Amino acid sequence: MKKNIITLMLLVVSGPFFAQSVFDQFEGIAGVNTVIVDKKMFDLMSKVKLDTSDKETQQYMHLIKNIDNLKVYTTQNSRIALQMRLTTEKYVKSIGLNELLTATEGVKIIQIYAKQGVNETQLKELVLFIEGAKAEDTVLMSITGEFDLNEVPALTDKMKIPGSAELRKIGKK
Repeated sequence: MKKNIITLMLLVVSGPFFAQSVFDQFEGIAGVNTVIVDKKMFDLMSKVKLDTSDKETQQYMHLIKNIDNLKVYTTQNSRIALQMRLTTEKYVKSIGLNELLTATEGVKIIQIYAKQGVNETQLKELVLFIEGAKAEDTVLMSITGEFDLNEVPALTDKMKIPGSAELRKIGKK
């Protein structure tokens, strides 16, 4: 997991070009792996020639044309994980995101929040928070744009980001 995220990080140009968000505080902290992809990078990715005969690839291509920002932060540091959880809770309350899912798998807690667009599956923002167990990553993911919830797992699968299974369950409802 870490290797895939680090590999993707090498492909992404990070820096002051990204809009500030409440989650930016986790960038550049020792013990936090970060992946940030902005609209310009998604535009470039959408120009890559892929075999679009596969339905999931079609969803992926459509999705990346409609995403403005993707930010993923992972850590195994319990202090940072707690700060991520508290920041996420405060953020979703302050901007009024709707809770789509809260689930527990053993000691792992999964929470998915969203701001809906024109219909049930159209979203303007999605926040995924997975609080990992002792030896597992805690994951915080934020996606903004105008996109369909049913297409998000295609992106998270291709980028090897945890939470794809949970996103698939929500999208089918």
